[in-house]
Amino acid sequence: MKKFKAALASLLIAPFVIFSCNMHEDGEGSKDLLKKMPYAKLTDSIARFPDSARLYLERGEMLNRNNQHEIARADFKKSWELGSSERSALAYVSSLSITNRTAEATKLLEECIRKFPANEEFKRLLSEIYMQSGRSAEAIALFGTILRTDSNDAEAWYEKGRLLAQAHDTPDAIASVKKAYRLEPTVTFTLELADLYAESNNAAALPLCDLVIVSDSARELTDPFFIKGIYYSNTKQYDEAIVQFDSCIGRDWKLTDAYIEKGIAFFKEKNFDNALNTFRMAAAVTLTSPDSYFWIGRCYEAINKKQEAAQYYQKALLLDRDFKEALEALKRVNQ
Repeated sequence: MKKFKAALASLLIAPFVIFSCNMHEDGEGSKDLLKKMPYAKLTDSIARFPDSARLYLERGEMLNRNNQHEIARADFKKSWELGSSERSALAYVSSLSITNRTAEATKLLEECIRKFPANEEFKRLLSEIYMQSGRSAEAIALFGTILRTDSNDAEAWYEKGRLLAQAHDTPDAIASVKKAYRLEPTVTFTLELADLYAESNNAAALPLCDLVIVSDSARELTDPFFIKGIYYSNTKQYDEAIVQFDSCIGRDWKLTDAYIEKGIAFFKEKNFDNALNTFRMAAAVTLTSPDSYFWIGRCYEAINKKQEAAQYYQKALLLDRDFKEALEALKRVNQ
């Protein structure tokens, strides 16, 4: 089940939707494009000064802004080869990530860490790529090197904790995020620590959430209520959990996860009518939520309506073919 995570995603390596044209960096189409506005002026300058790393970098940035990522990557590569600056390296890494060249991005970042040892950003980015590639131990170790240099780097403690949580090392994740919180008690760090506590059935989650709720003068945040709901649900205080999930929904009626978690609380109380109605609301709010249909199926199965249950398990699988629990449930009701 999807839970809240106050994760700080890196802009350089986050997934992007690519809208670029079907042109390769060395094709005739790309050459024609570079002769047109708004690139023509920079292209003319590059023709006059072919060894200018700055000009290639500027044109690459302009191409990137216009979603011409493949062509931009060639310019960033050229800028890096000509100048090997930290700015060109970061742009090139970003471009490699956008165009799904993870191995090349990894190799470049490892080179940059050797070349620019004082710039911790390269270590942060490499740790993210390691984590995405399933190399969690190496990712966490990189943050260890950052913290040995500066033990007061709150963001590094936070990101290390987030990686430890992804690696299912909850005790060390809590210890790491707690250090970040003590250094800088920001909303992000507070909620991440509260979430880790809630997932560990630790009541320390509650006062942390209350701190955020009190400071939320705009009364817009749903995360602290959601986290409190998870704690209460995990500790089988289902009526309290439902109150918290209702608070989420009161602030954002489109928050599908709140409906689902509220429905699960009803389900665990064996209040199948209210659970079914709540899961139907979740499905109405987000038509493409496989979890909603799965839990509707669970409700029908619980009241021994196996045919209806099978229909909803099938709907869940149509939306997510890798939904293991739905597949197992479908097999179970069809036996």
